[in-house]
Amino acid sequence: MSAVVLPAPAAVGAKSASGARKVLPGFNLTLGYTLVYLSLIVLIPLSALVLKSLTLTWEQFYAAISSPRVLASYRLTFGASLIAALVNVFAGLLVAWVLVRYRFPGKRVVDALVDLPFALPTAVAASRSPRCWRATAGSGSTSSPWGSRWRSTPMAS
Repeated sequence: MSAVVLPAPAAVGAKSASGARKVLPGFNLTLGYTLVYLSLIVLIPLSALVLKSLTLTWEQFYAAISSPRVLASYRLTFGASLIAALVNVFAGLLVAWVLVRYRFPGKRVVDALVDLPFALPTAVAASRSPRCWRATAGSGSTSSPWGSRWRSTPMAS
């Protein structure tokens, strides 16, 4: 038996035999831009949270994470996540089954709606939805007469 020796892969950014670059044009700029925004939006606030928690004693830290308000927020967060996951499993399986097995008018629209969360970043939807629920905009203005006061609170804007 003879072994086939493959050439080593070219380094990132190296030119091929034809002289063309192997990396997408603008890749380094795009990567740098992405890393800067990752640092500004995620890493700096997360590191500030960790550094602030390091200044607390164990008793202060335990008191902060076990206060009744924080425990209620844990229950709400995990409970809502569990309910949402169960609903998503049931509805997702049902929609996937129908899309794969049957032909019906509007199938492409339903398929596009299924793909929408992958195309629309969650952060964009989350940053825009509070504006839609305010008392002065979107559906908030039509629901204010029914007593939904929470939509006009500072938290909702």
